[in-house]
Amino acid sequence: MNVVIIEDENLTAKRLESLLHKYDPTINVLARIPSVAEAVDWLNEPTRPAIDLAFMDIHLEDDLGFRIFEQTDLSTPVIFTTAYDEYMIQAFKVNSIDYLLKPINYDELVAAIEKYKSLKKQFGQTNASPDLEAILNMIGRQKTVEYKDRFMITVGTKIRSIETADIAYFFLEEKVVFLVTKDGLTLPVDYSLDKLTQLLNPRQFFRISRQFLVSLPAIQTIHTFSAGKLKLDLVPKTKQEVFVSGDRMTEFKEWLGK
Repeated sequence: MNVVIIEDENLTAKRLESLLHKYDPTINVLARIPSVAEAVDWLNEPTRPAIDLAFMDIHLEDDLGFRIFEQTDLSTPVIFTTAYDEYMIQAFKVNSIDYLLKPINYDELVAAIEKYKSLKKQFGQTNASPDLEAILNMIGRQKTVEYKDRFMITVGTKIRSIETADIAYFFLEEKVVFLVTKDGLTLPVDYSLDKLTQLLNPRQFFRISRQFLVSLPAIQTIHTFSAGKLKLDLVPKTKQEVFVSGDRMTEFKEWLGK
């Protein structure tokens, strides 16, 4: 089976490839692609190998994965892998046969691949109508998700417990992720921002860019620039200017209104 992984977090992509090989060592991962632009170029290459199945994150480094379908004639069945459940229905309007929420569970991955095989065998193709009951059950499972309410931080020989409610924002600096508490304490954490997005309640925290994950109370002022660009003043104050990425602008505004 030839597969392609479209995922902007390298560690996540490597873990998915490892899980696929655990399921079937003969699975051939043709490429790991981090962005919409690169995926479009690769998929539109006339000499590329045939793909049996694609695994696609929704939030890529330059845009939403759905943009790929607008710029290619991709008809390959897709299993979406994402930390966000709000795109579930939209995913099933394209070539999706399943929707796995991060962190990816091995048993759920196996079930998704077996579903692909079953559909292929039954219909001779996998662009079948989605199972609405399965979608609703999946949405129902999300209602029971328990988000992280504290972080254990090791500083030297000491371990500190930081309540999530006391955290203003997280930021990435020189490949290290730090949390900043409401009273200005800055501490390193052993999680990537991608992982933190999965662990934290999305109603309380939003990933505004590849560098910042912020809580709503930390946003003091929002400045609007030309072309709708947004700059945030955070509390506690940051060393650098903080902007909302263009591809996250719409979602950010929707998040503010929730």
